[in-house]
Amino acid sequence: MVKPGKSQWDFGELFPREELRKVLSVTELTRQIKRLLEKQVGELWVSGEVTNLRSQSSGHIYFTLKDAEAQLSCVLFRGEGQVDRALLQDGRKVTLQGDVTVYEPRGQYQLRVTKVELQGIGALQAAFEKLKQKLKTEGLFAPERKRLLPRYPQRLGLVTSPTGAAIRDVLHVIERRNPALEIILVLCRVQGEGAAKEIAAAIHLLNEFNAAQLAIGNRQLAVDLILVTRGGGSLEDLWAFNEEVVARAIFDSALPVVSAVGHEIDFTISDFVADVRAATPSAAAEIITEGVFSSCQFVAEAARRIGQLARQQIEDKRYGLAQVAQRLARVHPRRRVNDWLQRLDEAQTSLLRCVKQGARRQRLTWQNLSERLARVRPALVLKRRRETFAQAEHRLHGQVHQQLEKCTAGLGALEARLRLLGPEQVLARGYSITTDAATGKVLREAREVKAGQRLKTRLKVGEVFSRAEA
Repeated sequence: MVKPGKSQWDFGELFPREELRKVLSVTELTRQIKRLLEKQVGELWVSGEVTNLRSQSSGHIYFTLKDAEAQLSCVLFRGEGQVDRALLQDGRKVTLQGDVTVYEPRGQYQLRVTKVELQGIGALQAAFEKLKQKLKTEGLFAPERKRLLPRYPQRLGLVTSPTGAAIRDVLHVIERRNPALEIILVLCRVQGEGAAKEIAAAIHLLNEFNAAQLAIGNRQLAVDLILVTRGGGSLEDLWAFNEEVVARAIFDSALPVVSAVGHEIDFTISDFVADVRAATPSAAAEIITEGVFSSCQFVAEAARRIGQLARQQIEDKRYGLAQVAQRLARVHPRRRVNDWLQRLDEAQTSLLRCVKQGARRQRLTWQNLSERLARVRPALVLKRRRETFAQAEHRLHGQVHQQLEKCTAGLGALEARLRLLGPEQVLARGYSITTDAATGKVLREAREVKAGQRLKTRLKVGEVFSRAEA
């Protein structure tokens, strides 16, 4: 059997049959995802910041829980009676317990909240928020009572522990940026029971020392500001700085107070009451020494800056001198004479161009008039009229001849048609016409003939007379 040859244009089946596949509706897919989330994820704890909080008239609360990179839709239904709804506020960081599910109409996954706690350690965090709200209501956090720090402090009152990392960081930064700054160190505990009272007592002691020095007129030993600081730690470790006694000591301080407690993410009540809050102890030392440090940099760069300004002034004066020289050159009498001579040359050139254009225009006008005069000469007009008449006469004769020939042809055609319709043509084909010999009436029917009536029959050639019999 011969194998059939394959053409070079045989590419096979360009559009193969579609494979069998299962197609889900949107509802089916959403329900599968919902069942998967509820089964695989289920109940969990999640923390973040509350935002877009809104309470419906139905009693349900909807809000979004977010962090730096993502957000989660949450719902707290009215039936969850054990949840403290007052803990939910925009901007507050909380820890939520709930079930992950999917809201099918929007195809959006969400957390159905069953428990709310303030982020951190529950009871301490609640106490922190309660005291914070109380002091805020009393005006201890009011921005208008915040005082500016002295730009060039000479003496710093430092309230901290002698064994912590904070004092080492502060001393290191001050030694590097402003070694002339004097430090009055008031030692105290910064964590544990009784630490808050020691911190408050240290702040009061510095204020009393400063007042005593000012009272005797000894400003050389006066304190310019107070730094309250400690290193990072847990919420329990930092709790001494969340005590009301410390907050009121800072508020009552006649000296500006800088609070630098913990790390950048840590916030304490002392941070809110203090005149300035620093993220870390090192940052606080940098803020305090910023004026002297920047001034030192300014002085160090003064020589270079003065030289730069002097060079800039010289360049500006040189540029101004060049501008004056150029203006003087522009107003020199010879320059003005040269400008006038150039204008005279341009005027002369323009005048010659205008004369040439005027002569050309007049020449064209004369030529047009000559042509018009030549067109209106009587002999030429008469000749043209004769030619026009001759052409019209020739066309008239031609039209008359054509009409005559057309009429002659039409008459011949009518004559031919008349001849075809005449009786001679009928007689020529073998027919005859019988008439009453007396009256000449053409007889068309036999009943019109009577017995003994004399008839005349006309043939193609000649006529025959006869008499009818009964």
